[in-house]
This record gives sequence, structure tokens and C-alpha cells, in this order.
Amino acid sequence: MSVIFIFVDGIGVGPAGDHNPLDDHKWSFFKEFTGVDGLHNGCKTHQTDNILYKPIDANLGVEGLPQSGTGQVTLFSGKNASKEIDKHFGPFPHSKTKKFLKKGSLFHRVKELQKSTHFLNAYPDIFFERAEQRNRWTATTLMVKSAEIRLNSLSDVKAGRAVTAEIKQNIWREKLNLDVPEITEEEAADRVLQAAKIHDLVLYEFYLTDKAGHKMDHAYADEIRDVLNPFLLHITKNLSDDDTFVLTSDHGNLEDLRIKTHTRNPVPLLVKGEVEYFKDVESILDVTPSIVNHLQNR
Repeated sequence: MSVIFIFVDGIGVGPAGDHNPLDDHKWSFFKEFTGVDGLHNGCKTHQTDNILYKPIDANLGVEGLPQSGTGQVTLFSGKNASKEIDKHFGPFPHSKTKKFLKKGSLFHRVKELQKSTHFLNAYPDIFFERAEQRNRWTATTLMVKSAEIRLNSLSDVKAGRAVTAEIKQNIWREKLNLDVPEITEEEAADRVLQAAKIHDLVLYEFYLTDKAGHKMDHAYADEIRDVLNPFLLHITKNLSDDDTFVLTSDHGNLEDLRIKTHTRNPVPLLVKGEVEYFKDVESILDVTPSIVNHLQNR
């Protein structure tokens, strides 16, 4: 029994329309959860024995536009990072909120249950060089490092044990000139499913959705959809009956290409499997406690 936790950066539940690339029939992944293709605020909260969809809050009781640093710290710790500093902050964790990831994070709490955790993302050498030089880590990498879990690198990608940020490995080859083959979305998804056979909690982070939102580029958003949609579909269609799939975000962005900034829209919570542990989630604050409670009682 495992939890597969997919964190998709910058996707909110906003009004339908041409400005919203998530409101598209080609986003067929969402249909299993909402009953309709695409994602928008016309999608009603939906729960069955093993499926849950609901929009949840990402504003955290703080004025202004939610940001990645505070949103992700909150998501991965269950502590309100925005309230801690009385503002939204990003893209990296604020110095006063790093404590939530260095102790008591999702990975720490799952390890305390004597269960295994695995962060599936891989990073090229240049990422490690820059992060160590500046001592500036993302929320996910700071959490993983602080929990004494090794971060994946090029060797893990080559061995098929990790997934790159863009899923298909093409950017590593074409932009970074690294010797890795291009793989299909389904092959990348199989790496997620294989990891779930070994570990109790598997986390994968996808951030290009947020990048597309900031670019206000519908064509780029469609390119990302054509990769992310089949990747997610393959995971949920082949999910073990004993496993639980969880997907959510840190703030809205991609759902409104009329603006370059983040939004105050709610974000989606999608669960397949043991949905009872997640039915009372109301905000991104509640996701980590729900995952921990689920694993504790299994």
C-alpha cells in the first residue's frame, strides 16, 4: 500500500473560457474525477467510494496573491507559512519558514512511522552546484535533504529510477546536452508506479504548468498538456487497488492566461483510492496531515 503524491505547480480552479487552457476536452485526465473533460469552476465537488474531487483553498487567510515559497512549505508541512510571516512569499522558502521543512515535514513524519519515502524527481549537476553555492533550495529539495533522503541525479535517470522535471527527458538532452534518451509519457509513469511498489510514499513535482502561466502562452500550455495528461492518465489507469493517488497544487496561475501573475482561485484536490482520509480537506494546510493519517492507519 502506497501513496503516490503528484504536486503540479500553479494550477487553479477558475472560470471556463478561452483564457483557461485547463478548460479543454483534451485534458481528459480530469474526467475520471469530475465527470467532465477539463477543469474549471463549473466542475462540482464529487466523491464516490474511491474517487474524490474538490477545490481547496490556497490563500491561507492572508491577503495578496499566493506564492510558491509559502504555498509549498504549507503544503509539505501542514503549517501555515503565509501566516507565519504575514504575507505570501516565493519562489523559494522564506528564512523564517524553512524550519517547517527542516523538522516535521511530510517526509519527516512518514519516516517517523517507519515507512519509506521517495522523491522521484532528478536534478542535473548544475542544479546542485548552484543550490549549494547560494544555499538556496526549493521547498521540495530542502524537505528531502532535511529528512536525509538522497536527491536523484543523472545516474538515477539513466538507470530508470527517476523522472526529470519535463517528464520525457528531452530538455536534459536538448538544452543541457546530457546523454539521456527521450522516453514516452507512459514510460515515465511506469517509473512512478514501480517506485510505489517499493516505497510507502512517492512524491513527484511538475512545475512547467506554472511556467506556462507566467508566459501567458496558450500554445506552450497545450504542449505541456500533451505531455502531462497522458502521464497522469497512465498512472491512474494502472494504479494498484492497494495504492492511493493524490494530486494538488500550491496556487492558481495556468487557469487564467489573461494575466501573468498567480491567482487567488482555489486549487484542485484529486484523490483515487482511500478517499475517506481526504474528504475533510479544506485547504492546502490539510494535505500533509491527511497523507500521514492515511499511512498511519494502513
